[in-house]
Amino acid sequence: MDLDGLGLRLRSQRQRRRLSLDALATISGVSRSTISDIERGAKSPTVLVLARVATALGVTVSRLLGEDQPERVITLRHDDQPVIADADGWQRRILSPNLPGVEFEFIRTTVPAGVVVGTFAAHAPGSREYVAVEVGHLTVTLNGVPHTLDAGDALYYAGDCTHAFANPGDIECVYYTAMHVTIDHHRSALEDT
Repeated sequence: MDLDGLGLRLRSQRQRRRLSLDALATISGVSRSTISDIERGAKSPTVLVLARVATALGVTVSRLLGEDQPERVITLRHDDQPVIADADGWQRRILSPNLPGVEFEFIRTTVPAGVVVGTFAAHAPGSREYVAVEVGHLTVTLNGVPHTLDAGDALYYAGDCTHAFANPGDIECVYYTAMHVTIDHHRSALEDT
């Protein structure tokens, strides 16, 4: 992960929304010092921290990890796909490019047996997420309600709820997520005042 580039993009997104470090910390639930460390390129965030900050900014994680690619056809070679690995052994691989003005993410996640990924914050109203399990078992918990998926199963949900993922099985789980994040116009209007 390019920590300096991540820090610059995070600071740019925060300043573009006229948010102080304290304001972003309050909205995201991530400490001011952690956000500052990330912006300075001094700290590599966990997947959940990066997701919380991205959600608070109304962007995808991939928006923070890379630059826009305005081409009409984009090939993302395996070695060029952004990958974020968590200390618990699960890995998130971003399969979609950053398109100007589009907050969409296509993700491949691998989770070892028995590992809890954690809880992600609710996105803005109108956001949508689709999950499809390729291998293993996955529990997706939406606002406290668990949904169990097996290989070949798929799930759609409105992204404006808390969502948590866990592999309750005894083999590795591989699942895909397609996510479209809408901009929180109410929050944007408040930031402009």
